[in-house]
Amino acid sequence: MKGIIFSVKRYAIHDGPGIRVTFFMKGCPLSCWWCHNPEGRSYEPSTVEQIDRIGEKEFRKKEIVGKFYDTKDILAILEKERIFINQSKGGVTFSGGEPMIQFDFLLEVMQSCKENGFHTAMDTSGYSTSESFNKILPLTDLFLFDIKHLDNLKHKEFTGVPNELILNNFNLIVESGNDYMVRIPIVPGFNDDPDHISRLKNFILGEKHENLKMINLLPFHKIGSSKYKKFNIPYKMGNVEEPSTQKMKELKAFFSGYGVRVKIGG
Repeated sequence: MKGIIFSVKRYAIHDGPGIRVTFFMKGCPLSCWWCHNPEGRSYEPSTVEQIDRIGEKEFRKKEIVGKFYDTKDILAILEKERIFINQSKGGVTFSGGEPMIQFDFLLEVMQSCKENGFHTAMDTSGYSTSESFNKILPLTDLFLFDIKHLDNLKHKEFTGVPNELILNNFNLIVESGNDYMVRIPIVPGFNDDPDHISRLKNFILGEKHENLKMINLLPFHKIGSSKYKKFNIPYKMGNVEEPSTQKMKELKAFFSGYGVRVKIGG
């Protein structure tokens, strides 16, 4: 069985504990306005022509986004990094896109990673069936779970999908006893108003959060905005300002004090 990966990041230190290899899997059911990996949205490999100009000369280069890998390919990459992974107590992380889109491949490769002694993590939007999450739970040592907005209509407006399934799957993971981290994109005008932030805090740090390892507050940025033009995708966040350093420090203080580490950034 093969899966489609659009990027492999070695020596990753923000996608779970230790030094990791992160595989970015192609395909996502969400279309978040602020997404910094828009090349991961489509489900198939795509070809992009890049044009560079130096003076009057024009250089054209074709780039293929997305490559097929099988489980042996994934394990071969991990074996080359095993010494760094083991010494740092790291592992492998599957990100995207949305890894659960390629569920059959994900299930197979996660099983093999576990059998070969690698700590496994998955960075997910939570948008998949509860049946699929129940199947992947025993193979996932750590979930990096994105929570964007608690209001269903606003979530659908800015991401393209409703949030009931996401919130149900988050509760499923909390109840499962698996370790998890919560990642919150802080997007001005979308989810940073005091009322929503307060509701979000109560939802995440409610009655049960024993296995919550960290809360990552991810400030909106425009670093990936150039990709939208490159991949011919409309960019909707041009007039949105990045949250200030002071704003992020205030949010960090607000979420702190529950015995859970809170970090600005990944």
